[in-house]
Amino acid sequence: MAHVFERLHSQSMPITDTQAARGSARLLTYGAYASFVPIGIATVLLGPLLPTLSAQWSLNYAQAGALFTFQYVASTCAVALSGVLASRRGFLFPIKTGLILMALGLAFVSTRSEKLGIACIALYGAGLGVAVPAANLMVAAANPSRRSATLNLLNFFWSVGAVACPFLVAAAISMNRVPSFLGGVAACSILIAAGIALFPSETVQSGAITDTGPVMPLIRANFFAFLIVGCLFFFYVGTENAFGGWVASYSKALRAMTPKFAVMTPSFFYVSLMVGRWIAPFLLNWIRDVRIAQAGLLLAFLGSSCLIVSHGSLGVVLSACAAGFGLSSVYPITISLLSRQFESARIGSIMFTLSNIGGGLLPWTVGIASDHFGTIKIGLLIPLLGCALMFLFFLRASSKSDLPV
Repeated sequence: MAHVFERLHSQSMPITDTQAARGSARLLTYGAYASFVPIGIATVLLGPLLPTLSAQWSLNYAQAGALFTFQYVASTCAVALSGVLASRRGFLFPIKTGLILMALGLAFVSTRSEKLGIACIALYGAGLGVAVPAANLMVAAANPSRRSATLNLLNFFWSVGAVACPFLVAAAISMNRVPSFLGGVAACSILIAAGIALFPSETVQSGAITDTGPVMPLIRANFFAFLIVGCLFFFYVGTENAFGGWVASYSKALRAMTPKFAVMTPSFFYVSLMVGRWIAPFLLNWIRDVRIAQAGLLLAFLGSSCLIVSHGSLGVVLSACAAGFGLSSVYPITISLLSRQFESARIGSIMFTLSNIGGGLLPWTVGIASDHFGTIKIGLLIPLLGCALMFLFFLRASSKSDLPV
């Protein structure tokens, strides 16, 4: 996508406009960074809030796991809308639209009506589906020489929100202020959307290009790359959501810690994600991105294994930290592979659709397996398997010359 933008503009843009283009790239990137903090909160909200919603709506494991599916089915449907809006109006428009939809859903998700609450989960899920692909693709297109580094920083800011979320939810629950907390996140999202709307009209939105050619020939010509990157998108988001979404419920089921501490345990996972994404741009100066991803997946596999055999708070915390640090760079590097291999926004929409399907399906599968066998330990084998499969995909990709890793 970035190469398409460069070809379209390299001859038409005079040298005197170079600084303006760089300024636009910085402005777009910083806007995406700001938007990803509340997006990070909304993405992981169900994990720490799940015990409360389960008690409030009298849900079993399978029914609770289905809440993730509602969120990600709506998000998956919205990904296609994101691509249409970006191609017609530029990347900033779907980001603003997504933030507004997310705010509306978050504001009322804690209602005592289960049906209304599920509708709100779906609504903020749709907002995520509209905003997240546009922000990722915009940052990749605006920074063609530093894709992996800037995408790691973008997802670092997502991790800031994800880290803060369990602590904020725990504090809101203890003070009986959950609606106020959710309203505050909604208000923050609206303010960021308003700030983006005030960007100068001459801001160049690089990469917002409509694909006019058929997509199937491109897929057939790069089928191996399409298959590998698609599987990585599917399993990464599903694995991260399965681990982060269920670790609080798992911790509560152990009865080895206070309920408040159990609600906060996902933060250790997301803190490690954040730290890893902050460190990754420095490591990428010396180590190939695919090697970082492979080493991280081995660490994540170890952390997931240790979580399943943990019996106390220390084991849960250390396992969550290992899994989070290991997974931290996998998703940004996967998006970088997508941007390097394909110059099609429609291919990007397919990949983000696969990521949302995985994000909704794998956590739901954890709930179904846990309910069937009567223990979450069995369900947590799902993210463990996801780590193993992603490692094999990266290993296979690095042995093929047609995938530029």
